[in-house]
Amino acid sequence: MLPWMAPAYPPGAGGVGDGATGYVAPVHAPGSPFPLGATPDATGVNFALFSEVADGVELCLWGEGGDERRIEMRDVTYNVWHARLDGVRPGQQYGYRVHGPWDPGRGLRCNPAKLLVDPHATAIEGPVRWGQEVFGHRLDAPDQRDDTDSAPAMPRCVVADRTFDWGDDARPTVPLEDTIIYETHVKGISMRHPGVPAQLRGTYAGLAHPAIVEHLVGLGVTAVELLPVHQFVQDSHLLDKGLRNYWGYNSIGYLAPHDEYRSGAAPASQVAELKSTVRALHAAGLEVILDVVYNHTAEGNHLGPTLSFKGIDNPAYYRLVDEEPWAYFDTTGTGNSFDVSHAAPLGLIMDSLRYWVTDMHVDGFRFDLATTLTRQTGAVDQHSSFLDMVFQDPVLAPVKLIAEPWDVGEDGYQVGGFPARWSEWNGRYRDCVRRVWKAQLGLLSELGQRLTGSPDIYGSAGRAPTASVNFVTAHDGFTLADLTAYERKHNEANGEGNADGDNSDDSWNCGVEGPSDDPVVCALRARQRRNLLAVLLVSHGVPMIEGGEKIGRTQEGNNNAYCQDNEISWYDWDAVDTDLLEFTKAAIALRRSHPALRRRRYATGAREGARPHTGEIAMLRADGVPMDGPDWEEPAAKALMVWLRGSAEPEADGTPRPNRRLLVAVNASEVDIELRAPAPAFGRNWRLVLTTDPDADRSDWAAGKPRQVLSRSLLVLEQG
Repeated sequence: MLPWMAPAYPPGAGGVGDGATGYVAPVHAPGSPFPLGATPDATGVNFALFSEVADGVELCLWGEGGDERRIEMRDVTYNVWHARLDGVRPGQQYGYRVHGPWDPGRGLRCNPAKLLVDPHATAIEGPVRWGQEVFGHRLDAPDQRDDTDSAPAMPRCVVADRTFDWGDDARPTVPLEDTIIYETHVKGISMRHPGVPAQLRGTYAGLAHPAIVEHLVGLGVTAVELLPVHQFVQDSHLLDKGLRNYWGYNSIGYLAPHDEYRSGAAPASQVAELKSTVRALHAAGLEVILDVVYNHTAEGNHLGPTLSFKGIDNPAYYRLVDEEPWAYFDTTGTGNSFDVSHAAPLGLIMDSLRYWVTDMHVDGFRFDLATTLTRQTGAVDQHSSFLDMVFQDPVLAPVKLIAEPWDVGEDGYQVGGFPARWSEWNGRYRDCVRRVWKAQLGLLSELGQRLTGSPDIYGSAGRAPTASVNFVTAHDGFTLADLTAYERKHNEANGEGNADGDNSDDSWNCGVEGPSDDPVVCALRARQRRNLLAVLLVSHGVPMIEGGEKIGRTQEGNNNAYCQDNEISWYDWDAVDTDLLEFTKAAIALRRSHPALRRRRYATGAREGARPHTGEIAMLRADGVPMDGPDWEEPAAKALMVWLRGSAEPEADGTPRPNRRLLVAVNASEVDIELRAPAPAFGRNWRLVLTTDPDADRSDWAAGKPRQVLSRSLLVLEQG
């Protein structure tokens, strides 16, 4: 663990000083306090920075020769320091130095020797070069200020040109019930793709390349969810071990696309390149959802670096411990938590969200550790300012909002606790489905809930099946292939003695740990992967599939590959599991063709076995009889049939929905069993349309007739 992610301890007495001011030149004009950030127009740029603790602020500019010019910002309005400079153009590098009190014991950490990143910068370039320079305190004496100039070791903000020709770009606006999310990494998806030119691999342009777009469209997904693309920092402890922060959950710039993913070298070219990528994905009918990390920043705790917020206004941006304000209230496990009870960080989050919608045309957001953003006073608060502001904001009204509904703080697990406006990563869905296919006992009742959109979690307070984002695998944890090949994590490559990562992934290796040539083991693993994907794609809710799992991607048993920016994480397009890929396409096509699987509202008749002529769903035992109370409590039962009838509701565009019936049969037991088709009232004849058993009986199945079903397999049948 990094020292600035470790538990805090009280410092000694801290001094106060103003440091060297450098060259000071008058500004051309006072400018405006709004908008915050660097805003160019036809003749110049307006600069504005919030800080209510600053005694003075210097705007730092760099010329072509690399010389720094410091300009005193003399005008301050509503705690916003502002200046306008004529003649400055997009491409100009800049940063800030903030003068003010240095008193860590009171949470005050101003240090003008440290160059600071503008929180509202729309482009940032260059890495952090780790050393004493980037720390506001002395590494050997954390209570004492360090006056080493950090500018040579810091990234620089860039004034970005916000003009862009969007052409006829239009949002796909896919209804939630029709959405199928593909979670992926900008770099990983194209880095090893032979159809993508070498100079574009691993970049925004690589993601937009036809070879990638055609794969996504051919798969049938409707939305691409990108792991963090906000500017983030490479961790020093990883670089020291020859590793890198691959996932990017270490943000420092919430309006700036990460510069390492650009293919060009022009200043701030990552902005236009990402816009071009969004435009290309939209043209293919794909929505773009961003994984955003507003809960914490890359500055860590009181021992962490001073890169931006900490030096600008530490007590405003971070939640500090009331009794000991030198310490950070941490519900994220990273050393700090953003203080959403304060107007400045809350305003920054809202500005960032609106910017990505209006300027970058993205279609939605997945909020990392979203519970932290509800902690108005430290405790979870479902009426927090953050949730209220998001709810009423007209810019955010049309976009998708997805919460990761947990953090590491008290009462942090909030699955089902977000307002009706939100969808949530349903961790209970993931856990249940994994355990079911391991043949764990006593899960039949819960499986019925998960298949039908988790009404036990979301069936109140005006929520719908679409509140549940269903997933079996994600970037964090085993891949689908590894979930069926490993029972233990194998994270040795991370350099932490295999101590990192989750110790309970509910995985099952099918009898052999790791790779196997045993045809029986390989066949079982292949069927289990199909089972996991099939259940996901026939469940009510919003399915999310992990990028690469359809092609059989493995991380060699690593369930915490956050630092593996290499072949462990990058998709191997030369080792595609074509059978799994084709099965996934078929399962997605089935979902998209059957409204019974894509519900806007909860079906009537869930669980109680409604009469077929009135109900839209019924749960059936292995003998085809509707289940009643005692059936749900049978601990040894591992088989279930779900009868579904398409809703009478029209499509979102008003067109009628076909009222076709489906029968989903699940045998999660270790042995073959006999299933009996339900009575004729449910349907007289059934035709197999999807199965995880390649040798399944494909003849029609008549009402009331028995059929032998393979162990650990799934069937989907359509009324003939």
